[in-house]
Amino acid sequence: MNSFDGTAVIYARFSSHNQREESIKAQERACREYAQRKGLQVIEVYADRAKSGTSAEREEFQRMIKDSGEKKFRYLIIHKLDRFSRDKYDSVIYKRKLRANGVIIISVVEQLDDSPESIMLESVIKGMAQYYSKNIAREVMKGLRESAYDCKHLEGIPPLGYDFDPETQKYVINEAEANIVRLIFEKYLDGWGYKRLLDYLNNMGYKSKRGRCFRKNSLSSILTNEKYIDRYIFNKRQEKTIDGKRNPTLRPKEEWIVIEGGIPAIIEQSTFDAVQEKLSKNKRKSGTFKAKETYLECVIWADILRRVWRGNARKQTP
Repeated sequence: MNSFDGTAVIYARFSSHNQREESIKAQERACREYAQRKGLQVIEVYADRAKSGTSAEREEFQRMIKDSGEKKFRYLIIHKLDRFSRDKYDSVIYKRKLRANGVIIISVVEQLDDSPESIMLESVIKGMAQYYSKNIAREVMKGLRESAYDCKHLEGIPPLGYDFDPETQKYVINEAEANIVRLIFEKYLDGWGYKRLLDYLNNMGYKSKRGRCFRKNSLSSILTNEKYIDRYIFNKRQEKTIDGKRNPTLRPKEEWIVIEGGIPAIIEQSTFDAVQEKLSKNKRKSGTFKAKETYLECVIWADILRRVWRGNARKQTP
C-alpha cells in the first residue's frame, strides 16, 4: 500500500430535485481544497446525482466500494458524513468494508478521528442525519396527502388518455389518447387476445404515453387502471422496501386515499367490470393449464424412470 499512501478519491452526492447540480461541484471543490492542504493526490471523483442517502444502492457509491477492494486509493474524502450515508446501519457496514480495505475516511466538515469522543460525536451526527431524512420524508408525504385529497396529479407521467392542467394540477382528458384506451377495452371485450391487440395497435402506429410501441405490460396496466372509471387512488403501493430497494407491494387498504369521481371518466363502469371479469377468467384458465401441464410432465418423467429401472433390473438378473 505504500505507493498509494498519498492517493485519495472524493465521493459526492445530492439527493433530489431540491438540490442542484452545483452542490456536487461545491462538495468537490471543498474536498479538493482539503486534499491540497494535506498534500493528497486526488485520482478519482465518484458522484451520485439525485440519489438518496438512505439507500446504499447507488451506482457510483458501489463503484467506489469495489475500487477500494482493489487497493486503488488510500483516502476517501467526503464533504460531510451525511453525503456518505444517512442510514446508520449502511454507514457502519460500508465504513467497516472501507477500513478493512485499508482506506482512511476523511470528512472535511466534521474532521473526526478515532478517539472515543469522535466516535460518540459521529454517532450523534449520523442519528441527526437519519432523523432529518425521515422527518423530510414525513413532511413531504403530508403535503402529498393533502394534494391527493384535492385529486391532483402528483408525480410521474399521467396514464394514457389523460394530461393535467399546469395551473390546477388536475387531470384532464386527452381525447386522441382516450380513443385509443376505449379501443383497447372494446377489442378486448370482443375477444381479442393480447397478441392480436398488440399487433393491431403497433401496426396502426399507435403509441404508449411514453411514445413507445405497446407491450403486454402496458396493455395490462391500461385494462386494470381504475382511473379510467373516475376513481382517484393515492398511496396504493409502496415502491421500496425498508432498506431502500425497489420492490412494489400493495399497502394496507386503510392507508389508501380513494376518491370516487375524482377524475373525469373515460370508460363506463359496466365496461370496466366486464373486462376485469374476463381478465380474472383468463388468469384462472392459464393457471389451470399450467397445473395440468406440470402434472403431465411429472407423469411422463415418472414413466421414463420406471422404464429405465425395469431395464436395469433385467440386465442384473442372471
